[in-house]
Amino acid sequence: MMALKVALAGIGKIARDQHIPAITASPDWELAATVSRHATVDGVESHDDFGAMLEARPDIGVVSLCMPPVPRFDYARAAIAAGRHVMLEKPPGATVSECHALEAMARAAGVSIYATWHSREAAMVATAKAWLEGKRLESLIVTWKEDVRKWHPGQTWIWQAGGLGVFDPGINALSIVTEILADPIHLTASELFIPENCETPIAATLAFAHPHGAQVSAEFDFRKEGDQFWNIAIRTDQGSLVLSEGGATLEIDGVSQTDAAGDALKGEYPRLYARMANLVRAGGVDMDLAPMAHVADAFLLGKRITVEPFVE
Repeated sequence: MMALKVALAGIGKIARDQHIPAITASPDWELAATVSRHATVDGVESHDDFGAMLEARPDIGVVSLCMPPVPRFDYARAAIAAGRHVMLEKPPGATVSECHALEAMARAAGVSIYATWHSREAAMVATAKAWLEGKRLESLIVTWKEDVRKWHPGQTWIWQAGGLGVFDPGINALSIVTEILADPIHLTASELFIPENCETPIAATLAFAHPHGAQVSAEFDFRKEGDQFWNIAIRTDQGSLVLSEGGATLEIDGVSQTDAAGDALKGEYPRLYARMANLVRAGGVDMDLAPMAHVADAFLLGKRITVEPFVE
């Protein structure tokens, strides 16, 4: 089967760490061009103007958008108007309504669009989901704490409106929660801790309502030094599980179900690109916005608490 040609727009850390290795290792894909005002990839045709790339390369049928969420809508709209399939890095846009608009555009144009949630493809998420099936949820606690200076150096856009702040990683946890739970949840309260020199939160706490009364909560914090935590602890009427390392490792009733994290997370982006290849070939659309809806609700309901300035 002939490889699909893809253009990668936005050549930053996530593109270099994840997208480019996943594309180049896959027989489904050929990295045919890049678009960036500041960076290139050795051996790959580069452009600094997205519209010019679309015009110059009608043979490239797919674009993968890796720039920050605020400018992404205009790129996606241009790609769809040019008849190209679109793959969106998480979060898929700056607002929920613009994502709905992109889906409508894609369906009208007959092209595929994919809102990716890479943490759903972590090694043990599917196993956790299967184990939870048929069990009654009693509690679910998300603890997502990391050092922003380590994981997001120099990414000033995170602290600007639309950049999500701590929800940039926190939405990964919400993508797992919405994948593995059988019943939908909705937000009932949130606290947003916002540095006085920033527009987005550096930490947040969330509380949710579950249709059967289970206790569901989440705590996100960008200020964690030392040990980092990306854990989801779940208790049911038939035992408990802990997903850790962002979904890479799993314990059920205290018994490990996999080896230590190691290379387990490396499969996330290859699986995303395999999914995109299938969508393109089948003419499918995947625009699940459930994780983003929870973040939007957190901003709507959030009690804003001003904290000390953030200085990188």
